[in-house]
Amino acid sequence: MHIQQFAQVTTSFAAQQQELQALHLIPSHYQSLSLAELSQAVFAKLFPETSSTVTMQAALGRYLVTNTQNLAAFLPTANWDLARFNTVALQLLQFEVGTDFQLDQSAQFITQVGLNLLMTPLKTPQDFLQHFYTLLTVHTKFGITYLDDLTNRGYFKATQNFAHPLFFNGKAVAVFDPHQAIHEVVYVESDLDTDHDGKRDLLAATIIRPRETANGLTLPVLYTASPYYRGTNDVDADLHNVNRPFATTVPAAIPAEPLAPTPAPRAIHGTSQKTEVSCDEPNFYSLNEYLLPRGFINVFAGGIGTRDSEGVRTCGSPAETASTTAIIEWLHGDRVAFTNKTDGIAIKAWWCNGKIGMTGKSYLGTLALAAATTGVPGLKTVVAEAAISSWYDYYRDQGAVIAPVDCQGEDADVLAKLCFTRQKDAADYQQVKPTFDQVLQHLSAGQDRNTGDYNAFWDARNYRKHLDQVKASVILVHGLNDWNVKLRNPATFWQGLHHTHVTHKLMLHQGKHIYMNNMPSIDFTDMMNLWLTQELFGVTNQATNTLPQVLIQDNVQPETWLTPTDWNHLDNPQQHYGLSAHQLIHPTQRPNEIAQFQDDGGQHFLETQQNVTDWEQQLFAQTGIVAQQSLAFKTPPIAKELIIDGAAHLQLNVAVDQPHALLSAMLVDYGVARRLTPDPTVIERQGYQLGYHWLRTDLVEFTQAAPTPFKMITKGHLDLENTIDSATITPIVPNQDFTVHLDLQPMRYRLPAGHQLGLIIYATDPGMTLRTCQQTQYQINLAASQLNIPFQK
Repeated sequence: MHIQQFAQVTTSFAAQQQELQALHLIPSHYQSLSLAELSQAVFAKLFPETSSTVTMQAALGRYLVTNTQNLAAFLPTANWDLARFNTVALQLLQFEVGTDFQLDQSAQFITQVGLNLLMTPLKTPQDFLQHFYTLLTVHTKFGITYLDDLTNRGYFKATQNFAHPLFFNGKAVAVFDPHQAIHEVVYVESDLDTDHDGKRDLLAATIIRPRETANGLTLPVLYTASPYYRGTNDVDADLHNVNRPFATTVPAAIPAEPLAPTPAPRAIHGTSQKTEVSCDEPNFYSLNEYLLPRGFINVFAGGIGTRDSEGVRTCGSPAETASTTAIIEWLHGDRVAFTNKTDGIAIKAWWCNGKIGMTGKSYLGTLALAAATTGVPGLKTVVAEAAISSWYDYYRDQGAVIAPVDCQGEDADVLAKLCFTRQKDAADYQQVKPTFDQVLQHLSAGQDRNTGDYNAFWDARNYRKHLDQVKASVILVHGLNDWNVKLRNPATFWQGLHHTHVTHKLMLHQGKHIYMNNMPSIDFTDMMNLWLTQELFGVTNQATNTLPQVLIQDNVQPETWLTPTDWNHLDNPQQHYGLSAHQLIHPTQRPNEIAQFQDDGGQHFLETQQNVTDWEQQLFAQTGIVAQQSLAFKTPPIAKELIIDGAAHLQLNVAVDQPHALLSAMLVDYGVARRLTPDPTVIERQGYQLGYHWLRTDLVEFTQAAPTPFKMITKGHLDLENTIDSATITPIVPNQDFTVHLDLQPMRYRLPAGHQLGLIIYATDPGMTLRTCQQTQYQINLAASQLNIPFQK
């Protein structure tokens, strides 16, 4: 086990004393107490589940200080030294004597695990307070700080109710009771009429706020825009057929998307501070739910076309962005909302301090980025996890129609239908269905699955064009094994943020399309608490300088997080490789040879009803018929590790015997090793507690699996008719060679010494590309081909 904490803030002793007093963890007269008296007073606070002297003494008696003395017997004299304090501290952090550490080896265990406990002498009351303060900031065995553990056991419930936010070590403390929170719904009026009913679309917004706001307390908002919030529809029957030939004709010009009209605003017939609709706890994202009792109001909204809202889904369009920012504008006091959809009774977000942050993963994080690129007032920061920055890079790759992993046949129109949950209410759906059917037709035409080219439809869904308008700080979080939202999305947005004046940070984990707030090896939740406390409460807590600019989880060593200065920097040095018979070689040694393979467009895959995982394993191992449908090249075992950092680039001179064809390539790590599990392992079921008698989620971690001989590093795809760019078609002349440039998805990967770097060139990728069943002969001129790998020095 290894724990890395980045959100611990260095504070002065004077500040530590003030914070301990504010939490009532030390008595007001603490300065007059001896070390023993102070120790007894402090430890009496650490067992809020007890309510008598007898039960308190019993609790203290469960902890060993030495082999011969428990804590209850020790405290009357409190003859502390560093070893004794840390022995008790480890037990308070729920590490077990004899199982996790030995009683006489606390220092070694602290170093081994990476706990940031103080290692300075402990002799005086001041020393004790400094050590105790630090202990409160250190993580337990179960991924939370010791202060959070106290909170979860009822410390603040047992002391007193706080009617205002409280901060400790730069982070908000859980002093609000989530069970007493107010749950309500309002209807925000947008400027749009996407369902063409002659009225502005009303957008349902769900609010969960501490009850103390009813008495005038204003707090910041964590807003999550989730098209999935009110459920999803079954769209299996609507998936596009990917088992079809390439289109033989270029479609007519893509029609412009119809603009939604802007009707006059509704008349306001009165105002109220009382809502008329309540809601359940959404239990949607455990980070938001963790932060609710810490004073961050939770707001959720599905947006246009979702259940209880008006309008229609348009998949990533400017209209969806506008419906996202409409909620922010209301929270900031710049837009009207109503208590119901009929009476015209307006209501303000009078409980909001005007500062809004956005959170969410996938489509949710995508809408957060979309909102940020508008510069909407009130939005102070976004934490976007696994977010799309250009929808073209989600459903296409360099001219090729590409599915997100496990989503073959999906496209923008299918996703719009998936999220159009007005369909769940029959009467509502009956009225809006004709309009939505027309919208689906426009989406289907605009996305253009025939050519896969970049066009006006995709350009309208490219948020990177508006990076110059970003005013909110941005934290990007992404999985290095995410083949749903592929890494070109965060990589290109990250590069663009370098040219802005906003603070931006990046965190890359080894996961797929997942959240990362419940991994005990990293204090992600604490980091977000620190960050959001600075950005939304305005607390001066050193968050910008304390949190690393870039944080990347290592792919070789478990539970290891690294802090390089950047990722995917365009000036990274390049390692160049030539291609020879089954080898990656020095480019000056490239032979004058032609290599060839024949692709069957996935025909064998379909006939044998193979699954994608088995197909990939055969491709990596170069066995069976798959080996005949690809070319594989390897380096010799490398003498020194190589850290791939950025987008590998493949230049090929190629000829094909068909007028339509695609090309794919992947990098592979060859070498027997115990690699990290592709999915995190559950290490404690429901072991991550979010608050006192509050929600729980699983504790997970990437662990080392059984040895495997290879692992894919990254891959990329290209329509061979897009040799200039993704927007331009250049017809293929069969059997005539031409040069193509294929960018693989950006990556950060440590290839250990002794392993081999592999390159596989192929065509049909059954899990992602079209499966045309077309027989295509490929010829690669090795003398005119080269692989370029960006690396970290």
